[in-house]
Amino acid sequence: MNVIIPVAGIGKRLRPHTYSNPKALLMTGGKPILAHILDQIVGAVREPPIHRVIFIVGYMGDKIKEYVSKNYDFQASYIEQKEQLGLGHAIWLTRELAESEPCLIVYGDTVFKANIPQDITIDGYIGVREVEDPRRFGVVEIEKGFVKKLIEKPAHPSTNLAIVGVNFISNANLLFDCLRSLIERKTRTAGEFQLTDAMELMIEKGAKFKTFPVTGWFDCGTYDTMLLTNRTLLSSNKLQKTSSKYKSSTIKEPVFIHPSAKIENSEIGPYVSITADVHIKNSKITNSIINQSARIESSQLWDSIIGIGAVAKGISGKLNIGDLSEVSTS
Repeated sequence: MNVIIPVAGIGKRLRPHTYSNPKALLMTGGKPILAHILDQIVGAVREPPIHRVIFIVGYMGDKIKEYVSKNYDFQASYIEQKEQLGLGHAIWLTRELAESEPCLIVYGDTVFKANIPQDITIDGYIGVREVEDPRRFGVVEIEKGFVKKLIEKPAHPSTNLAIVGVNFISNANLLFDCLRSLIERKTRTAGEFQLTDAMELMIEKGAKFKTFPVTGWFDCGTYDTMLLTNRTLLSSNKLQKTSSKYKSSTIKEPVFIHPSAKIENSEIGPYVSITADVHIKNSKITNSIINQSARIESSQLWDSIIGIGAVAKGISGKLNIGDLSEVSTS
């Protein structure tokens, strides 16, 4: 089985952090978004075994490749999406590598938790979750246990079952035939080639799909949702207790603190992720993400994201600063 992960988006809504890093490598819950996704897949998929993980890269794709090669030992391939023509187009680019065997397609910007079906006796399974406003998503209509229809971002949805971005396709040949049809006919929705439209075309041709529940679905698309996801992941993960290491400071769980971080005379937590080589002194921090090598001194921060190598001195309030930035009252 191939795993296909599109990570070519530029993440405009997460600037300034995505000026210097691809969205998939932004930190939340103690590690990059992509690491949460890969760890879930590697831990959940057993049969058919993973043959290869195919990353569809674009913006700063070299950083994705560097991170994966340093931290994982599975076979990885990288395909560049030079034009942002939609998710369907991105998947289409993998056809020479992926169309001959089952594939698991996982969107590269959303952390998830689910038991992934790997039944190859039907054409595929679509991960779903009930949402309050299904107009923002592709949705699924079900009849007699099978998917009846897929609709991309309907104006008047008949169901609240949203497609969350985890799809197991056993009939990959038919998927790529349908993607080919969309692209040759220039069939777009909202200006883009949609994976949802290709799967709907599969159903029109007789393909049988079922759904499976995605029990955990954590959005990482905006500043606010990154912090909410960080909070949720820290609350749900079993993290090593850190209080005894920082005798001059108060640590309020749940937190993630990298072993190389230095914390002096400060109050940290709850809901704080602190990554490698961070130095915090005489400060109080809650509900925040502090990225690698940042320095924070004499500050009181909440609901903040601090970029790599950034510096904050004498600051009180919410702060969202990018890599190598410096904010100081002096």
